[in-house]
Amino acid sequence: MIPLLAWRDNSCNPKVCSVKKLEKFRLVKIYPRVTSIPKNTLMLDPTAPQALSPADKISPSLTVLDCTWETLNTGIIDGWHKRRALPFLVAANPGHFGRPFMLNSVEAFAAALYILGEAEQAKLILSKFNWGLRFLEVNAKPLEEYAGAKDSSEILEIQSYYY
Repeated sequence: MIPLLAWRDNSCNPKVCSVKKLEKFRLVKIYPRVTSIPKNTLMLDPTAPQALSPADKISPSLTVLDCTWETLNTGIIDGWHKRRALPFLVAANPGHFGRPFMLNSVEAFAAALYILGEAEQAKLILSKFNWGLRFLEVNAKPLEEYAGAKDSSEILEIQSYYY
């Protein structure tokens, strides 16, 4: 299992926060400051210049930034060396169902885990949400293709068929 890490800016309602729920099940470790996150982690960042691919599996952990777009735009993660963006996927969470690129944190974790070859761990974390496994159903075909890619350039090629 790949260790899951998160940083929260506390901008979302903790009662519906997917990271907080994962923390209750001890499936994620939340860091109080972004600067305290280990530098060798693979950080999921929607603004990253490179797409996540199976070639990134060598990273020791996976991190999400559970924050607003406004926080991301402040440059808090500039210079982070292992940032990756997720390819085209559609949200299944109740707040953004059917909207492309609008994944919540657990969906981002699950997508990354699936692409990195950890489908069982992806299912485990999604199973904690009554809508969770629907994410895998909605995105079954692209996730399978992304998981079979060799690198980031192939991910972008596959993504072009969906987006």
